[in-house]
Amino acid sequence: MRMRWWPRSIRWQMLAGLLLLESLSTGLFVLVLVRQQRQEVYERAHTRLDYEASSLATQAEEALEEAQPGWVSHSVTMMGEGPTVAVAKVTDPAGNVLFISKGEADEEKLSPAEMALVPWMKKNGSRCLTLVADQWECAHGIFTENQLRGIAWVQFDKSWAHEQLNSILRDTALFAIIWISASAVLVFLMARSIGRPLAVLHRGAAALTNSLENSGHFPLPVAVHNEIGDLIETFNRMVASLAEQRSGLSDTLSLLDSMLANAPIGLAFFDRSCRFVRVNQVFADLTRVPLSRHLGRTLPELLSRPVAQELENAVLRVFASEEAVRNLELSGETAIADGGSARPWTWLASAYPVRTTPKQVRWVGVIVLDASDRKRSEEALRKSEKLAVTGRLAASIAHEINNPLEAVTNLLFLLRNYSNLDEQATRYVDMAELEVRRVAEITQQTLRFYRQSTLPARASMAELLDSVLSLYQGRLNTLGIRVERDYDPKMDLFCFAGEIRQVIANLVGNSIDAATSGARLVIRARRSRNWKDLQQTGVRFVVGDTGSGMEPEVCDRIFEAFFTTKEVTGTGLGLWVSHEIIKKHRGLVHVRSRSAHPAYPGRSTGTVFELFVPDDPSLANGTGVSAA
Repeated sequence: MRMRWWPRSIRWQMLAGLLLLESLSTGLFVLVLVRQQRQEVYERAHTRLDYEASSLATQAEEALEEAQPGWVSHSVTMMGEGPTVAVAKVTDPAGNVLFISKGEADEEKLSPAEMALVPWMKKNGSRCLTLVADQWECAHGIFTENQLRGIAWVQFDKSWAHEQLNSILRDTALFAIIWISASAVLVFLMARSIGRPLAVLHRGAAALTNSLENSGHFPLPVAVHNEIGDLIETFNRMVASLAEQRSGLSDTLSLLDSMLANAPIGLAFFDRSCRFVRVNQVFADLTRVPLSRHLGRTLPELLSRPVAQELENAVLRVFASEEAVRNLELSGETAIADGGSARPWTWLASAYPVRTTPKQVRWVGVIVLDASDRKRSEEALRKSEKLAVTGRLAASIAHEINNPLEAVTNLLFLLRNYSNLDEQATRYVDMAELEVRRVAEITQQTLRFYRQSTLPARASMAELLDSVLSLYQGRLNTLGIRVERDYDPKMDLFCFAGEIRQVIANLVGNSIDAATSGARLVIRARRSRNWKDLQQTGVRFVVGDTGSGMEPEVCDRIFEAFFTTKEVTGTGLGLWVSHEIIKKHRGLVHVRSRSAHPAYPGRSTGTVFELFVPDDPSLANGTGVSAA
């Protein structure tokens, strides 16, 4: 780990920088001062040494002139006791030591350097030299009557010069300590005044980085009125602006998420690798794959290959051209549970580019609309139109058949009254009349189904039920279905007879479709009361069969438009229309059904539809909707 040698905080950086600057400047000042003072001290030392040597020589000259050589010894001793004198001595002109301030004169001798200086002694002149170990010494000749009588030697004591320099250094060091300490305190206080608001700003920036939603840290307090205070105020305004923008962005994202989650259409977004980056629940429901399994997957991993390939090509085309692809029709089939046959579906898809910058398409969005119901509606409308055309054609044919039937009936009447017919021929005529009446009844039923009344009226329920059973008599005989009728021939009901006939016909047709050979079909009608409102009277119809029955989940959806279990042959509109007719008559409907179950082998199965239609003459004044 790399060690930091420089502090991180501004306070300590300023303090360390000041100490370093003060130390360098003080050191440079001391260096220059010591150099200058040392030169001055040395100059003063040389001057003083010269003075002391000349003073010693003068005292010796006076002693010799007074014929008092002993005074010279006293002068040497006194001179040696001076604070700047290390050794004082007097020699004869030959260089022999006569007097010395320290030690014995007999034991002292001049050094070669000192001996070399002897010949150069002159009157009123001093000679100085530097001895070993940087020692200074000054010599001055002792003259009497212009004759060299001796030489006065004074050796400088360098401790005095050193003491002078040390004194200067101590004073300088003390000044430097006081100066640096005072500067450090001042800088520390200034750095503290700067560091505190910066620390507040730093904490605010850290809080902003962690979470802008934690508004307890903002606005930051402004305790100083300088540039840093202005910076904190600017920071507070920036945070307020960010919070406002974030709030607006959050609202926008919430709206977009709500639109994405609750839009009634499928939405999906893909990257350039054609992988899902976002889908909504509707799209997941369309693909029948959980929402969490879409992200990061490709289209072939979730959809059938033809559909996935077609949709993937559209996405890649949008990435390449940066233009939207609209109204792409996709078709496929979805397998039904319990091994049922596949159910077809149709999607209407559009793909569009999603740009993060004006020149970059980052994603492609796909809008998918389930057009299966519309497709089935169109198909049902086509079938209904075909049925309507067929009905009109059948009515036209029935109308045209009536004319020759009437002629045939008249001819048979004439033939019966012909006297020459034997018994066998008469029997044949009876059979022909019976078949002609049957044809006439079929044509009347056909016209009755097509020419339904637009206004409610009283209608015979027995006639209505008999006409429906007569319509399905062929299929009933073919399948060997046993019909049980239970209704009063004189019972009538105020209703739209054609619509009630359509309801009964639809229920009977469904029972025949669900029945097997030898099954039972029960048709019952009787006067009754509304099971939710006992004050209301009407007719209760029961259409029951012993067919295959329905599963509970199927039974819950039988009245939904376009829901069918007949697949190709069913439109899913029969029971839906029947339910609407019952509601139009302010009636009620109740369904009970039981299908085969492995846990209960051999139990009876079948379905019972129970209808209540009120006998309400006010139906002619308007229609209403009941809680059917």
